[in-house]
Amino acid sequence: MNLTIIGATGMVGTRLLSEALRRGHHVTAAARRPTQHKAPQVRALTVDVTSGENLDAAFSGTEAAILSIRPAPGQEETLAPLTSRVLDAAARADTPVLVIGGAGPLRSPSRPDLLVAEDPAYVPAAWRPVAGASTAQLHACEAHDHASWTYLSPPAILEPGVRTGRYRRGTTTLLTHPEGSSRISAEDLAVAALDEIESPGPDRHFTVVAEAGPDSSVTAAPLSRAARQHKEAL
Repeated sequence: MNLTIIGATGMVGTRLLSEALRRGHHVTAAARRPTQHKAPQVRALTVDVTSGENLDAAFSGTEAAILSIRPAPGQEETLAPLTSRVLDAAARADTPVLVIGGAGPLRSPSRPDLLVAEDPAYVPAAWRPVAGASTAQLHACEAHDHASWTYLSPPAILEPGVRTGRYRRGTTTLLTHPEGSSRISAEDLAVAALDEIESPGPDRHFTVVAEAGPDSSVTAAPLSRAARQHKEAL
């Protein structure tokens, strides 16, 4: 399959690229400052979503795209319009898009009347703009005329780890482990994303979490590091 990954140099994007290559796909690796790859099946492409530079070129000849971008701190309000811009290009190319979003628009497992973005148990006040940005991003997808999009919300903590190839899938409520944690490695999130690309599920908005157990993909992280990766997932 010919795939495009927009945001291919980020923490998640690099794992998406590795997983796609592992499965034998041809990839257009699009980023503002793309990394050149030795693999012949990778086409590095400079794309600036903010200005729209080369955005249509990113969808040329591709069968599906994955969007994995994060706004700079203090620019959270740009995420929704940037996502809409990518969907504009996808619509022109009639290409399905998997959006790697945030946990913010998921329902809180303990308070179903609240989104994760609104639940102080998961989102301190200082992080609310980050979580709110992912909620606005999902709303931008829902409001767009392009019908071929899917939104993948990670669990509360998303961080580098190991690839196990195993995860648990849910719909629009945050998934947790028996002890209350909610996490997955970026490597296993990439597995879930490529599984969705290859065999699309029935859900427009879904989430995943690592399988619990002693060999789970993410081990306990120091609090400060876990906090940073929690913010990344929102």
